[in-house]
Amino acid sequence: MKTVLVIEDEAAVRDLICHHLAREGFRPQGCRDAESAYRLLQGDLPDAIVLDLMLPGMQGLEFCRMLRAKERTAGIPVIIVTAKEDELDKLLGFELGADDYLTKPFSPRELVARLRAVLRRSSGAGSSLHPRCFERDGLFVDFAGHQVKVRGKEVRLTATEFRLLRHFISHPEIVFSRDELLDAVWGPQTFVLPRTVDVHIQRLRSLIEEDPSRPAFIVTVRGAGYKFRSGSQ
Repeated sequence: MKTVLVIEDEAAVRDLICHHLAREGFRPQGCRDAESAYRLLQGDLPDAIVLDLMLPGMQGLEFCRMLRAKERTAGIPVIIVTAKEDELDKLLGFELGADDYLTKPFSPRELVARLRAVLRRSSGAGSSLHPRCFERDGLFVDFAGHQVKVRGKEVRLTATEFRLLRHFISHPEIVFSRDELLDAVWGPQTFVLPRTVDVHIQRLRSLIEEDPSRPAFIVTVRGAGYKFRSGSQ
């Protein structure tokens, strides 16, 4: 049974989410703020987190940033739920490492579907089509061990960033449009903005490229999309 930490300050909304998650076979844990959630995370880690943005005390985006900065919690899938509809807020949430985003009001059925999708993607092991390891020009990736090193120094990627990098490495020199990357990495049933791909690629470049403004690995093909170079240029 998968455990889901629900961080929502409105008791009625929190109880409703937890009720539907329990009905669908999850084990929900409810918290009203980031501080109490942080204390819970010192024990057993949940399989996923449902995070409201507007919280008392530490805000949801700051909490998401903190999760991604710590090795122990960096890989936990996070779904942000909020009443804020601004596109910039969504993009900022993705940039900080959120795996999906729901705007209130939403149906509990949709939340459950999104939650199952991010859990399925985060737990998907590499298939036989994926190499065990990749190493080139200072970039080392251990796919089975979910480890990335750049010039000998380990860097922490979110689950989505790691899937994106694995997809590129597994398909060198193939140009992918934003929509194709959304389908391959986020899944066809996930409704996120195409601009989200750009945000994740920019962040991925900042982590693995020596000079993100002149990328050696993930390059832009103007008017078409992105590709992963198969060798040094």
